[in-house]
Amino acid sequence: MSELLRELREIIAQEGPISLDRYMSLALSHPRYGYYATRDPFGATGDFITAPEISQMFGELIGLWAAEVWRLAGGPRPMRLIELGPGRGTLMADALRALHSVHAFADAIEVHLVETSPRLIEAQRTKLASFDTPMHWHARIEELPRGAAIIVANEFFDALPVQHFVRTAEGWYERRVAVDADGKLTFGLSQQATRANGLSVPEGSLVEIGSIAREMMRELAKKIGSEGGALLVIDYGYTQTQTGETLQGVRNHGFVDPLHAPGECDLTAHVDFAALAREAEAAGARVHGPVTQAQFLSALGIAERAQMLKRNARPAQAEAIDAALKRLIDRSRPASMGQLFKAMAVTPKNMHALPGFAS
Repeated sequence: MSELLRELREIIAQEGPISLDRYMSLALSHPRYGYYATRDPFGATGDFITAPEISQMFGELIGLWAAEVWRLAGGPRPMRLIELGPGRGTLMADALRALHSVHAFADAIEVHLVETSPRLIEAQRTKLASFDTPMHWHARIEELPRGAAIIVANEFFDALPVQHFVRTAEGWYERRVAVDADGKLTFGLSQQATRANGLSVPEGSLVEIGSIAREMMRELAKKIGSEGGALLVIDYGYTQTQTGETLQGVRNHGFVDPLHAPGECDLTAHVDFAALAREAEAAGARVHGPVTQAQFLSALGIAERAQMLKRNARPAQAEAIDAALKRLIDRSRPASMGQLFKAMAVTPKNMHALPGFAS
């Protein structure tokens, strides 16, 4: 039995079944036994691969996108270039390298990284050590400095805890994590009905609510709306609020039971972009998109960038570039990365057009 499972069983024995969002928070972010505190999950040797690890083109285009947004915003100085959940620092490193050709923006920025994992912070420091741009690390979004900022959140919101609510004949009940007779974690329902979620759905329906994501979006949108800049969210998810669960455990590049090995697998849920957009607009900001990742990257010129990289590439390298391009913008299936992943931006009300998003 893992130490985290032992601790979870003790908590449930003392307090009763716990909410799903609390379970996810402990499984992912426990300071000693949480998933992100104990491992580097990225890459072929980890549990999953993110877009920046697939190709340098992804981070390069994000960096150039940020430079153009800065220009459209009037070129404020300093401009904070912020990444939420920066992984190994690969996206930021590729972005900064691309920005060497945009000297004015490169001179105007200072980098801020929001990260809670000591292991990943060390990886980021190593990856970014060669850049002379000022670097700052923060454990929480609330620690970010005031002022104009371009904030990048790539595969960040999907890792935020969610809650599940089930519609029964007696009303809405919250799904909770309990321990069965064999000592294994299992799902159950709260003993008392909770307040209605405002959705008219059939009996037996399950609704997944990302309250933490919605609150975080509200605060980030307020910051962007009042201080200037933009927020770019790229993640897998859906564009219309829907019923059904999307919670999944990920381990060794495959799906596993999210209750099977707490702290030893990643836990994610698809992002409700419609809900995030509503929060941003309610906070007084403007929402651009969402569009598919394929649409966004194609509008930024990823195919043209691939051709440039192939000019001096050996045959094997050119083949790898083509494979990476296809993976990033493939829309052949609903689960293909170019289709499943969406891009959405949040700006002040007076910014009407952004690169990558149709006006």
